[in-house]
Amino acid sequence: MADLFDTTSAKTPDGPRPLADRLRPRKLSEVIGQTHVLGPEGPLGAMLAAESLSSLILWGPPGVGKTTIARLLADETDLAFVQISAIFTGVPDLRKVFETAKLRRQNGKGTLLFVDEIHRFNKAQQDGFLPYMEDGTILLVGATTENPSFELNAALLSRAQVIVLERLSLADLERMAQRAEQDLGRALPLKAEAREAMLEMADGDGRALLNLIEQVAAWKLDTSLTRDQLATRLMRRAAKYDKSGDEHYNLISALHKSVRGSDPDAALYWFARMLEGGEDPRFLARRITRMAVEDIGLADLQAQDVCLQSWQTYERLGSPEGELALAQAVVYLALAPKSNAVYTAYKAARAAARETGSLMPPKHILNAPTKMMKEQGYGSGYNYDHDAEDGFSGQNYFPEGMKRPVWYLPPERGFERELKKRVDYFAKLRSKRQDG
Repeated sequence: MADLFDTTSAKTPDGPRPLADRLRPRKLSEVIGQTHVLGPEGPLGAMLAAESLSSLILWGPPGVGKTTIARLLADETDLAFVQISAIFTGVPDLRKVFETAKLRRQNGKGTLLFVDEIHRFNKAQQDGFLPYMEDGTILLVGATTENPSFELNAALLSRAQVIVLERLSLADLERMAQRAEQDLGRALPLKAEAREAMLEMADGDGRALLNLIEQVAAWKLDTSLTRDQLATRLMRRAAKYDKSGDEHYNLISALHKSVRGSDPDAALYWFARMLEGGEDPRFLARRITRMAVEDIGLADLQAQDVCLQSWQTYERLGSPEGELALAQAVVYLALAPKSNAVYTAYKAARAAARETGSLMPPKHILNAPTKMMKEQGYGSGYNYDHDAEDGFSGQNYFPEGMKRPVWYLPPERGFERELKKRVDYFAKLRSKRQDG
């Protein structure tokens, strides 16, 4: 996919040119945004200053300048720029690219090979780049909208530096709009609030913004449009959300941490973002219930019930009415007292079970249904807790020879204040019984 500022050595034929084509930067200093990587202290700025450019993976959302930066890097380093797309390129095409790069290198010219959508290549195809990267035949610059940690081979990642590009800010988009107006020779016919709405519609995508500007500029208007008038003429760009990709995991993480951080407004925002992106409410119902178990636990005994009831309500009502019940559960969890004491204790118990999984229970708590088992000492010495004066025998229930651990440490929050009193009470009583 061509990028917003993709420059080309070939001259464009005379005739109308799209706004995005006319506004393509001719040097890196003209690129809007990404100062965190292009500035003097940024990784690319430092590489260029040291005249030591390495292979790169440019990771970022659409319309932030990945192709442009790659092409301008080739210009800065006097390398031949070759662009391919992983969607349309097969193994025979790659062989031709590599052979041409070899010949070019023999003639004293290096090659910057830009691979758009590099995550689309399979493992074998990705491995095919390695020998040519290692011997200097190509300097690879890959572009991806997906998390390289999950989509690219470790061998490829070890030979390239990942550069993270960010969505364009509203200030960046405004600069781009002003640059477009200079090219058009006139201001856009938009009132201030409508202009802001247009920038928001672009959702951090510079290419999308220029397409919107081109539409607005084509209208024959005598007066400036309001926000509402603009909304009737333009369709809002769908928010970036992939139910099986990074955005799915990023947003559910944001929701979970907002609940854990006791922020109901932030939790509702991320909950709404996922719904607006098309997330299955049943997935959210499961994850909300998980939050109640993991982060609230016994500090609020109603939390799980609220989640299960909201889930059941959603199943009865369906969308969109049932989603309100899930929203109520989100707010309840955010404001509930928090405790991961049981979760922590459970993980510790699982770890201990793995380490000591062959140890037998102490014989005094084993049943002895046969004579032989009784002769082996099964059940011998067991104290029936109900026969104790206070209903507590204080016996050991861990394997013999295993040091008694303490895993469940309830905090003094919510209902676990009461549970902490009980834990402390039985601990003192147990110590007293054992001493006796």
